[in-house]
Amino acid sequence: MAFLLLSAYLLLTPAQAAPVENGTLVVETLTSQALLGNKSEHYLAQVRPPGTSRQIPQTIIIGVRKGGTRALLEMLDVHPNIVVAATEVHFFDWEENYVKGIDWYRSLMPLSYENQITIEKTPGYFTSPQAPERIHDMNSSIKLLLILRDPTERVISDYTQVYYNRLENHKPVQPFEDVVIKNGVLNTKYKAIQRSLYDVHMGRWLKYFHLDQIHIVDGNTLIRDPLPELQKVERFLNLPSKILSSNFYFNQTKGFYCIRSDGRERCLHESKGRPHPVVNSTVLEQLYSYFREHNERFYRMINHSFDWH
Repeated sequence: MAFLLLSAYLLLTPAQAAPVENGTLVVETLTSQALLGNKSEHYLAQVRPPGTSRQIPQTIIIGVRKGGTRALLEMLDVHPNIVVAATEVHFFDWEENYVKGIDWYRSLMPLSYENQITIEKTPGYFTSPQAPERIHDMNSSIKLLLILRDPTERVISDYTQVYYNRLENHKPVQPFEDVVIKNGVLNTKYKAIQRSLYDVHMGRWLKYFHLDQIHIVDGNTLIRDPLPELQKVERFLNLPSKILSSNFYFNQTKGFYCIRSDGRERCLHESKGRPHPVVNSTVLEQLYSYFREHNERFYRMINHSFDWH
């Protein structure tokens, strides 16, 4: 048996070879995720390269839902000093996961070298009442990424995702106006609207983290012109500038930027970029008016403003 193990080890290339510990090859089984992007393949089992381990994330993309978190994560995955968790872990916002403990959380992270930082993204964290304190308890000096877009656009995108999900599951759907307007007035209890109250949610995060620990990515700009926003993230994370304009190309069919790295091209999932419904102008103005005060309050909190309605 030892001879077979040694033979298998010698057949591995240097990049594939796993360390031998007490005469045993180190093999880790990935049951909950496979890494994405240019740094991994989908395997049921993974031989751990020498010098790698699973690390608690040094950076977390905390939100916001339908703000562009998946695009941000996949674009950052181009950087050689970044490894990313492929799935939304929901460790800090789902009680059934949080009770499993920090070792369970670490086990879901990708393998990384010492010169790499691990990033996971779960957009539900931003609106979770428990997530700020829990993340602070894990690492009070962690760096957080928050990607936001115009709150009205975010509400419409949120509705669109639910709309298509219900269609695909053969469930009844309602027009956008019937969901956001109840008895002639704006339905401010609608979850999608609640998620767009950035000032309310940011207030909880600033109770536990300094503003300079939270970098806000402009989701509207990221979609139109990715590189400048990604370069800001590189500087925030103290990483060398490695992401280039050549890593992206505009896909005319899909209507957004796709990624090019290691000689491969890939676009976001087909569920991204779905057409939004045409919304009644009166309803749009009601949403703009409702968010205006919340936006102004949010701008004051972060000492920065955005070109939102």
